[in-house]
Amino acid sequence: MAKLVFGLNQSLDGYVDHMAFAPSPTLFRHFIEQVGGLAGSVYGRRMYEVMRYWDDDHAEWSAEERNFAAAWRAQPKWVVSRSLKSVGPNATLVEHDVEGVIRGLKAELDGELDVAGPDLARSMTDLGLIDEYRIYLHPVVLGSGKPFFAGSRPLLRLKASARMDEDVIRLTYIPA
Repeated sequence: MAKLVFGLNQSLDGYVDHMAFAPSPTLFRHFIEQVGGLAGSVYGRRMYEVMRYWDDDHAEWSAEERNFAAAWRAQPKWVVSRSLKSVGPNATLVEHDVEGVIRGLKAELDGELDVAGPDLARSMTDLGLIDEYRIYLHPVVLGSGKPFFAGSRPLLRLKASARMDEDVIRLTYIPA
């Protein structure tokens, strides 16, 4: 049975913004390994459109960026959207019965499924589908933006913590 995990980089004041701060080289290598080990990812439309960047090669990429792109391209993706009419390679469009599809994936697959994006995570949290939350806490204060928890705040219990590099701590929580 697969575990549904929601994890993102977060500022000290609780916001996520991939443009405001980037992972260090050490943390980026961690994400390459993590993505390479996933059973797949579940995306909402907006986050999927952001991540489609990794579908095309870019001449200026470093070796690590090429490795991340290869890992991202290889994993199966499910894209939850009522507005998209098609999705890219190795992706399946989920337009209806999102809960049934996600429950089916959790039952059929082994390993971890990543939930990408706070809006989709809110829906998955409301349905009681997320098994683990991973906050990669950065020493940055944004003051506003998209919160990590975009909706209801679930009761959580700390499962683990780990220093990821000299500035970032990963906090792992499970529903209480």
